[in-house]
Amino acid sequence: MTSKPSPKASINNKKLIFHGHERNDPYYWMNDRNNPEVIQYLNDENDFLKASLQHTEGLQNELYEEMKGRIKEDDQSVPYFKDGYFYFSKYIQGGEYPIFCRKKDSLENPEEVLLDVNILAKGHEYFNVSSLAISTNQNLLAFAQDNVGRRVYTIRLKDLTTGEILKDEIPEITGNIAWANDNKALFYSKQDPNTLRSFQIYKHSLGQQSIEDELIYEEKDETFTCHISKSKSKKYLFINSESTVSSEVRFIEADSPNNTPHLVQSRERDLEYSVEHFEDHFLIWTNHNKALNYKLVKTPVKTTGKENWIDVIPHRKDVLLESFEVFKDFLVLEERFNGLTRIQINPWNGNNSHYINFEEPTYSAWISFNPSFESNLLRFGYNSLTTPSSTFDYDMISKEQTLLKQQEVLGGYNPNEYQAERIWAIADDETRIPISLVYKKSLFKKDGSNPLLQYAYGSYGFSTDALFSSNRLSLLDRGFVYAIAHIRGGQEMGRNWYENGKMLKKMNTFTDFITCSEHLISNQYTSTKKLFAMGGSAGGLLMGVIINLRPDLYKGVIAAVPFVDVVTTMLDESIPLTTGEFDEWGNPKEKAYYDYMLSYSPYDNIERKSYPNLLVTSGLHDSQVQYWEPTKWVAKLRAEKTDDNLLLLYTNMDAGHGGASGRFYSLKELAMEYAYILNLVK
Repeated sequence: MTSKPSPKASINNKKLIFHGHERNDPYYWMNDRNNPEVIQYLNDENDFLKASLQHTEGLQNELYEEMKGRIKEDDQSVPYFKDGYFYFSKYIQGGEYPIFCRKKDSLENPEEVLLDVNILAKGHEYFNVSSLAISTNQNLLAFAQDNVGRRVYTIRLKDLTTGEILKDEIPEITGNIAWANDNKALFYSKQDPNTLRSFQIYKHSLGQQSIEDELIYEEKDETFTCHISKSKSKKYLFINSESTVSSEVRFIEADSPNNTPHLVQSRERDLEYSVEHFEDHFLIWTNHNKALNYKLVKTPVKTTGKENWIDVIPHRKDVLLESFEVFKDFLVLEERFNGLTRIQINPWNGNNSHYINFEEPTYSAWISFNPSFESNLLRFGYNSLTTPSSTFDYDMISKEQTLLKQQEVLGGYNPNEYQAERIWAIADDETRIPISLVYKKSLFKKDGSNPLLQYAYGSYGFSTDALFSSNRLSLLDRGFVYAIAHIRGGQEMGRNWYENGKMLKKMNTFTDFITCSEHLISNQYTSTKKLFAMGGSAGGLLMGVIINLRPDLYKGVIAAVPFVDVVTTMLDESIPLTTGEFDEWGNPKEKAYYDYMLSYSPYDNIERKSYPNLLVTSGLHDSQVQYWEPTKWVAKLRAEKTDDNLLLLYTNMDAGHGGASGRFYSLKELAMEYAYILNLVK
């Protein structure tokens, strides 16, 4: 441990008055990244962290080499066939970033490199490429790059026949792009430069200056965002406007990009829908007519209003319809039942509807990328807490499935050495909460002696599935149990699971996590002296609340990019994402929501008491949770907490919400986090 004193932030009290209620914020001044004192404080915290963890540097290096050593450096994705080419990506020895490639007609033909991100990323501390889009004639590549981490991209174009990067360059966009069928018009979405809300759709014509691009659509409602997509049939471009509880879609024929967009169905509050094309109909996933768990309907392309919608897959009270895939002869559904994903195959002729069989007690399965409309093969993905990520082709006629690739874990991995379980905790209102967990059989004793890391997210209806991680083996092989709490606010148990963990029911998210912790302790999977908790972003908010409510339960907590200053952030509509969040958290300009948010906001509920050991991570350029939230939170905790437990803040000065870029560099941050909690295990 270090003798270096912890940083002390300057106090500059600011009164914040709303609804006649006065709050005092001593660290409000930290929301100016151009203030040298702010940067100095962040650097001081980073220096303190380095000094405090100096004695773990050997362990950090050991963990890093261990995790890196399990990754196959020269690896390749499973190729998929589209428009005459097999497309795939690969990594090479020592490469941090992917190389995107294709082969014409046959996998035996020569490889064509579309984009080597390792070359593009040279000289950048952070680099990310997203949204690769190939023109209809297969000769042009559009891609979006970000070298800051704030998710503000620049579109660049490459001529695949010559290898030349074209002069066309479109800065400050979202990274969302789609080609029209004329191989000249490229549609993209653009964000507000201040709030980063995606609110405009533009059309770029090949060869012109971006300043000449045509505005096609502007979303004026500040609670909505918009993006562009293309149908699987390639016949239509969709302009999708979305809020948390409402949708509106327009379409343009991809062969006629200069035409005016047509409206599918005008927006209504609490009416959600999305659209795909099939023959002379649109297939629409929707919650229309109180279909809480969603249903699938169809409507003629020429008459798209909701009065024409006819059920294809009716609403089911116990089954959540998450997504679907359309083939010439089959409709494939991705559903969630009793907390687990399942895939249903439905022939259009109505014969032999069936499910793909999955046997493990807790797992994750999903429909993968299936660009071929004519195919009878469904590509899907599968993994579990003990089964590495796997890609399958499933013959929808013969029901035969073929394993195309399974993630290779170098150094030897035997799934039979590990045990996965699915157990249930009971909340005070009798709600059953599923918990997925995994441990190494030879190191587990159900007597409370094992350290346990409990993870959850629990917001936005995002379901946290039981996924394999080769990095996690570094904890399991040191005796840790790893548990995922599938708490309300997610969507694991259906849409109602989400509805009961948002807005004025948000407290269920936090108390569910605590209930799961108590269940794991009472059933002797661990003890309060060895229980650790981890969550990021909205899951970081969860971490902030639980240490205010039940600090006694946890030995240590990791809060990654945590959303912890809830009231102040949600009152500031100039901050990215705020206006679109009102239907998730509520609008604090209404007193009922203000009071409710104030009751759980981690920053506002810090007290003079003991807190667990806490590691907080952040990114200076984070566009989703602004860096000052975790920074203020740590500063206030330092001033108020009465214990000697280790409180550390790490700010990545070159990255944003997702942390470091590159497949190996990011492992250094994870190794630091693992070393932090391993050092606390006694």
